[in-house]
Amino acid sequence: MGKPTGFLDFERETIPDRSPLDRIKDWKEIHADRDDKAVGTQASRCMDCGTPYCHTGILLSGMASGCPVNNLIPEWNDLVYRGRWKEALQRLRKTNNFPEFTGRVCPAPCEGSCVLGSIEPAVTIKNIECSIIDRGWEEGWLPPHAPTERTGKKVAVVGSGPAGLAAADQLNQAGHTVTVFERSDRPGGLLMYGIPNMKLDKTEVVERRIKLMEDEGVTFECSVNIGQDDTWTVEKLRADFDSVILCCGATKPRDLPIDGRNATGVHFAMDFLTANTKHQLDNGFDGTNPDMNATDKHVVVIGGGDTGTDCVGTSLRQGCKNIIQLEIMPQPPMERAANNPWPEWPKVYKMDYGQEEAAEIQGKDPRAYLVMTKQFISDDEGKVTGLEIVDITWGKNDKGQFIPQETEGTLRTIPCDIALLAMGFLGPEQEIVEQFALETDQRSNVQAEFERYTTNIDGIFAAGDMRRGQSLIVWAINEGRGAARECDRYLMGSTTLP
Repeated sequence: MGKPTGFLDFERETIPDRSPLDRIKDWKEIHADRDDKAVGTQASRCMDCGTPYCHTGILLSGMASGCPVNNLIPEWNDLVYRGRWKEALQRLRKTNNFPEFTGRVCPAPCEGSCVLGSIEPAVTIKNIECSIIDRGWEEGWLPPHAPTERTGKKVAVVGSGPAGLAAADQLNQAGHTVTVFERSDRPGGLLMYGIPNMKLDKTEVVERRIKLMEDEGVTFECSVNIGQDDTWTVEKLRADFDSVILCCGATKPRDLPIDGRNATGVHFAMDFLTANTKHQLDNGFDGTNPDMNATDKHVVVIGGGDTGTDCVGTSLRQGCKNIIQLEIMPQPPMERAANNPWPEWPKVYKMDYGQEEAAEIQGKDPRAYLVMTKQFISDDEGKVTGLEIVDITWGKNDKGQFIPQETEGTLRTIPCDIALLAMGFLGPEQEIVEQFALETDQRSNVQAEFERYTTNIDGIFAAGDMRRGQSLIVWAINEGRGAARECDRYLMGSTTLP
């Protein structure tokens, strides 16, 4: 433990973001440059707890508590405090294949379960993690390390999101020949197209990591839709490879089947985000996608979470007229409620980057809570022009189920030129599931036991959101690593993968 009194001597200070009014002018990452000395000071606040919940990675009340990839957080905090950054990177890489991703976009369940956080603001674990890996790239501490021997076994990984990349990385290091198939034109899955550039830079962060994996021997085949393309049928995939790991995500969005849903201008949030990022990458971050944009429009985002926030941030950068975000749930409390004790994930009110930006421009948080959309209103040409909404409360019906109950006298119409549905995802798309003849659970996810990842078809594994449902990137990395371990065991009879 580097400084036993660090948590007493220093206040929590995160690496600052660029000011909202500056950062909405471009698509660059929102974060300002880090100060390694300040990061070291923050690392000294780690208490080296006897029971460090920060790296437990368990589920409490259905939510992650601690790091799902079991990062050795107290160890690399101490090393950073002592200025031993290269050793800190070595400890970090033992558990996390892609800390540059989690260090930017993970909600940090590690901080929610930080022991110091039970009495004081938590250690800035996420900032420290990101600083370690970023310095590693800057110092040249991550050269390609291709395996010296190959096993002769071939593995196909379908899907290049965080689960697929983690599985591919692990299996490649084990000496197998790995090919990753991606239906989009660029690898990265959710990391490439589902998260805007200002939160996760595509060239300097995502493509840099993929290039390293290629240099280490992983092959990526893009614009390939397994089972839908004649070139790569399910039968050919199984014939050409010794094993297959499916990491196709939970990409079926939850719809809002109300009157007017088919109006022009009503889009799923992920379609909007993907179209924008693809346009930006194709055009060197110059201009706005002409086919789907929020420029000079009244924007309404229906739903919250990270996807809703990303829609807010994207719309502001496209120059929307104004933006409202509708949440059907109540506003979280400012502090932990009695039924949400530490070390559970703290369900408290916070403003993410998109809401901060909107508040700076519009004068207040764009979110309206306990609001339900009744119908989409359109003009004679079928274009959406407004939303009919109503305030609600939550009450129980005669079966004891919580249902929204409309508040009398609150029915009203708000202007809307583009509506973005950010209400989560229902599970994986079923075409590939059916073609592989995979068994599914009650939520339509692929049936495969956690920690084993084996499906009902011999040699076929499933991991990530496709298996567990919509979840965090850090859980996807956890599952990709686990599926690689079990795949390696299947191929070789034993495994040394963690």
